[in-house]
Amino acid sequence: MIATGLDRLLAATGELRGRRYGLLAHAASVSVALEPAHLALARAGAPAVRLFGPEHGYYGVEQDMVPAADAVDPWTEIPIVSLYGADDSTLRPRGEAFAGLDLLVIDLQDVGARYYTYAATAVWAAEAALGRGLEVWILDRPNPLGGAAIEGNLLEPGFESFVGAFRMPARHGLTLAEIARLELARRGCDAGALRCWQLEGWSRERLWPELGRPWIAPSPNMPDFATAMLYPGLCLLEATEISEGRGTTRPFRLVGAPGLDPLRLAAALAPLRARGVAALPTYFRPWHQKHRGEVCGGVELVLTDAPGCDPFRVGVELLAALRGVAGDRFRWRTAPYEFVSDRPAIDLLAGTERLRAALDAGAEPSEWIASWRDDERAFRDERRAALLYPEAA
Repeated sequence: MIATGLDRLLAATGELRGRRYGLLAHAASVSVALEPAHLALARAGAPAVRLFGPEHGYYGVEQDMVPAADAVDPWTEIPIVSLYGADDSTLRPRGEAFAGLDLLVIDLQDVGARYYTYAATAVWAAEAALGRGLEVWILDRPNPLGGAAIEGNLLEPGFESFVGAFRMPARHGLTLAEIARLELARRGCDAGALRCWQLEGWSRERLWPELGRPWIAPSPNMPDFATAMLYPGLCLLEATEISEGRGTTRPFRLVGAPGLDPLRLAAALAPLRARGVAALPTYFRPWHQKHRGEVCGGVELVLTDAPGCDPFRVGVELLAALRGVAGDRFRWRTAPYEFVSDRPAIDLLAGTERLRAALDAGAEPSEWIASWRDDERAFRDERRAALLYPEAA
């Protein structure tokens, strides 16, 4: 059993008493006793003065790209400030949000993919708080995908967004505290003002099923570990008009569209077996988002070998297969995506235009995939100074 940063702080709440602190957390910010962080801290005699909620809201009730409003916690009557509203100006705390505070405590469960927005929210909130003279504590949590594997290209300059805030691979192998250390160092922030409450009992090679803790969904469409494992690749489907399974009970595992041939797609995806994923032909009907109410033909992606899975490459090869099988049904998303309207969503997620250009030209993205090796090596070297947990020899 591991101990998270929250568990460690709950054993030392004397350090919080008398502090006027804000807590940035969400529904997966729970103690080992499965008590929400703000309630556990209040019960221990160290209540927060203010709560901050990331995308999906403090309780994780909103769907993706749905604004969350400021609110009041019904259990404690503590005000909640939303860090995800109707435009990009809401993504960093407003100056008045820190009024009367001397400390910001951050406790968010990340899932180990560059696109997952909690890391951006954590770093931007920490940067804003430090700039206003607050201390910042990060209560660390494990990366569900482990901390050893790194996969994908580095985000290119000019492709930054809320779903690509940092120059790192799609699967970065860092915990949230390590991301904050890396990014704040890049920004020249005073590292002494950032305190990381480290994990106990976690090592970089361990995936979530080895940790002995139940999975609590950190966002509405992240219901289990298998979904999180596939997410670094399957999130790329958000940049298309092919359903990634939102609006079903198996988001980021169901893939399809009306009129698509399940058997043909499953056959095209047979090579994914070598990457720890099997493609099961199926039909499904989303009840919201893409193709709402329509029967979609497609596949269910089944995780067969988590340690051997290369999820980002799975996603890229899935796009290439869909380009061939779906024909005219395969289209890139053209609507604005996470407050960005001047770049295609696929370029924001891929961190480059190279993937889209290759697929649009009818080429295999193999040359681009081969280039990841240099980026992965460079990032592994750069991230070393930010690591809180040692790499295996």
